[in-house]
Amino acid sequence: MPGTRRLFRRGAASRVRRCEVIPQTGLWTTFLTLLVSLSLLGSACGSTSQSGSAPTSAATNALEGAFPVSVKAANGEVRIERRPGRIVSLSPTATEMLFAIGAGDQVVAVDDNSNYPPQAPMTKLSGYEPNVEAIAKYNPDLVVTSNDPGDLVKSLGALSIPAMLEPAANALDDTYAQIEQLGMATGHVSESARVVASMKSQIQQLVASGPTFDSSLTYYHELDQTYYTATSNTFIGQIYGLLGLRNIGDEAKGAASGYPQLSAEYIIKADPDIILLADTKCCGQSAATVANRPGWDQITAVKTGAVVGLDDDIVSRWGPRVVDFLQVVVQALDRLHERVSA
Repeated sequence: MPGTRRLFRRGAASRVRRCEVIPQTGLWTTFLTLLVSLSLLGSACGSTSQSGSAPTSAATNALEGAFPVSVKAANGEVRIERRPGRIVSLSPTATEMLFAIGAGDQVVAVDDNSNYPPQAPMTKLSGYEPNVEAIAKYNPDLVVTSNDPGDLVKSLGALSIPAMLEPAANALDDTYAQIEQLGMATGHVSESARVVASMKSQIQQLVASGPTFDSSLTYYHELDQTYYTATSNTFIGQIYGLLGLRNIGDEAKGAASGYPQLSAEYIIKADPDIILLADTKCCGQSAATVANRPGWDQITAVKTGAVVGLDDDIVSRWGPRVVDFLQVVVQALDRLHERVSA
């Protein structure tokens, strides 16, 4: 998959197949802003155009939940003729977004990594090695994917099946844009707006509630037990940046990729104040296993009990549960603040 790197290396990926991808470079998603759409709606609602007929623009239709509608996704303008009632999601993040905005009852199949929410209709479909014939058997009127392996989108288009490419987010704004895009595409515009507003509000409250330390804390985010990490330039790193944390991987060799592999010696020397493990489910890592690594008992995070286990799935996805991710980190910082202040 050109231009992307899985959160875990290929070898580790076989153990954590629920993880998606994070882009290495560039901003993948362009979005027609809600403000523009709202201005169109404001001129249309409760009135008619100068010629006496109501406007019928795609943006206005989308905001009103009317169809047909054209939605700007990463693969360009996607025209959806009618409200989709048979959606296939090949992206765990998109699956979470669809259910969060109230479109869950329109989803007839999801890929084999979409394990949340529990009621999602998981199948054997693969989002990494998609089988177009297998997808088509579900008679979808919309397919959502985070990747385009083997020209999947083009192949679906040849079958007159609209497909939206919603790649891994580089920033929270990309997450909000994708949620709103899916809201337009599925007829859940107001619901998607509420989800975005709720996320923004909760994130703002969590950031404001975080404890204050005498100096900025350093952290190490572990992707797997071979010490791959994510730098501040990634989506994951930007979440930590909201709390003022400093990433020890930013100066490492290979940091430009966003996902350098560190060494045990590098991590021990960097002496992070907090260690966050995103390999608890895939690889069985914990505060205990970290403490047992040779020399790691001298790291400040280990000595102060600031080794935090994260849910691999939540951390690897950029959907609504990013709020849960942030909350876990804030809670860990609260506990650490209490210990160092005692």
